[in-house]
Amino acid sequence: MKKTVNNSAFSLIEILIVITIFAVIGLLSTRSIFLTIRGAKKSDSLVRVRENVNYSLSVIERQLRNSESVTCPNASTDILNYISLEGTTTTFSCITGGADKYIASGSGRLTSSDISVTSCSFVCTTAVNSPPSVKVSIEAVDTESQSIEKGSVSIQTEIVVRNY
Repeated sequence: MKKTVNNSAFSLIEILIVITIFAVIGLLSTRSIFLTIRGAKKSDSLVRVRENVNYSLSVIERQLRNSESVTCPNASTDILNYISLEGTTTTFSCITGGADKYIASGSGRLTSSDISVTSCSFVCTTAVNSPPSVKVSIEAVDTESQSIEKGSVSIQTEIVVRNY
């Protein structure tokens, strides 16, 4: 009686090739997952900054459109004075000095502490037989995210005063 030996096992080279293929597939899939997560964080950061800046602009626009008068101390400045319909004199200001940079209405803060306003200006223009207008420029960046995931927004708008 003769015994037959069945040699159907895998060789060392075949096992190494399979391990290498699975390692490459694993690296590629984890890389794509990390890129997807990074993109989602950047998108969240951008939305947070845009919502803050849009909120600030909407408050500024609502107050200025219905104000009695608007004045800028200089031609292009970071302070804007206005008189509301109720006769109250108030200001909008860009606080860009120091570590905490934000937009303020009077003494109240319009942007959250998660956002840093890197640049902000108000430019008042008055023309004969036309209502005064204010050009508002704001640049802001997220302070909570890491460097590559930081969202930044730059917005400019012109507000025309209704009551003149």
